[in-house]
Amino acid sequence: MSCIMHYTRTMAKEQTVQIRVTEGEKQGFQAAADLAGIPLSSWVRERLRFAAIRDLESAGAQIPFVEPVRFGKDEDD
Repeated sequence: MSCIMHYTRTMAKEQTVQIRVTEGEKQGFQAAADLAGIPLSSWVRERLRFAAIRDLESAGAQIPFVEPVRFGKDEDD
């Protein structure tokens, strides 16, 4: 399975999340990021976003960083 995320507006990154990992975990994460051809921070952020979307959707909760997608025509069109 593959997914490409496209961002249509500037996503200002003003917050920091720090995590502690083992040396082996960091090596594994870095190797996976290298395979994907993206920086480690981007790889981790992308994976966290996917996990959050999955968990929040399954709980029926709103996803604060994803805008709803509208299908069909709006009444104003």
